[in-house]
Amino acid sequence: MKPRILLATLALASALRPRHVAPLRCAQKALGAACAALALAGPAHAVDASGQVQKGAAKIAGGGASTLQSGRVIAITRGVNLDDTDWTGKDLKGVAFQQSVLRNCNFRGVNLFSASFFDADLAGSKFNDANMKLVNLEMADLSNADLRGADLTQAYMAGAVIKDLKLIADTDWTDVDMRKDQRTALCAVAAGKNPRTGVDTRESLMCP
Repeated sequence: MKPRILLATLALASALRPRHVAPLRCAQKALGAACAALALAGPAHAVDASGQVQKGAAKIAGGGASTLQSGRVIAITRGVNLDDTDWTGKDLKGVAFQQSVLRNCNFRGVNLFSASFFDADLAGSKFNDANMKLVNLEMADLSNADLRGADLTQAYMAGAVIKDLKLIADTDWTDVDMRKDQRTALCAVAAGKNPRTGVDTRESLMCP
């Protein structure tokens, strides 16, 4: 630090009354913690050939990047290429995968409650029997995805790409807001009843 700046800083510190010192120290501590968090938050590591280590899984488990929402920490894996990863058995509640590439991934039976796939590429991925309540699928690409048995109650579908989305048997779409053309396309292939909720798929889509 330059001498003039140092002297000015010392003068300011000495001019502060005691009641101002505590807030200043708190602010310094908060800034230091924020800097430390940024230093620790590195890019996700690549998966090994055996598939035992997930790309981005360490980041999620360790909270390498997170945000506070409604009083709880939400892990973030944003803008990462996670193609062909297997998330079987993982609890991904609230995890944010915004703008990530997740083609041909396995989310079978995974808890994805309130997770976010905003603007993510999910083409060809499998979500069989997954808990997808309140999942954010806005602008997500669901082309050729397999959603059979998934519970999508109150999911967000605005702008989602559903090209060739045909594997939707036994899904629950209760209270999902979607465009009329999306609903028509899904009704054309809808069948079965969700094993988790017991709701008829066509009924949840309000098919004619």
